[in-house]
Amino acid sequence: MNSRVLGGVCAISAFALDQGTKALALNTPALEGGVEVLPFLNLVRVLNDGVSFGMLGGIVPWWGLIALAGVIVLWLLIWLWRAPDRLTAAALGLIIGGALGNVLDRLRYQAVPDFLDFHYGTYHWPSFNLADVAIFCGAALLFWDSFRSATDKPGQGQRKENTTGV
Repeated sequence: MNSRVLGGVCAISAFALDQGTKALALNTPALEGGVEVLPFLNLVRVLNDGVSFGMLGGIVPWWGLIALAGVIVLWLLIWLWRAPDRLTAAALGLIIGGALGNVLDRLRYQAVPDFLDFHYGTYHWPSFNLADVAIFCGAALLFWDSFRSATDKPGQGQRKENTTGV
């Protein structure tokens, strides 16, 4: 499987998992008040009209966030098309799939449904969804890849021999 196809599969998978889990969360009345799954994890239903952790909520209009996300996804698609290896392509695919999932939600609801609520005691991490997980994992893979040396990356460590005699 070439890099572009792998990136596309990762994007479609991230998008589908995100939208499927959000549909379940939105159509489960019990999540309105929250459901404890584990001592550190609740499932809740929250509509986030901001960006990460609710930042800019109510400040930037929903259509402005869609426009910004559209530009970023276009840039990521160009990067995916030129991806030098499969790891980069997979990472970009995860980010693209997650971003498109959140864009679709903003188009439908003018907000993004979040449902994962991790906490320790009374401290709650801001709720999030699987699109956020995909974006984070893709970014983490790109970050990790930035520390790999060129010789560790497939097809990038070989030096071309000078065959012209110069």
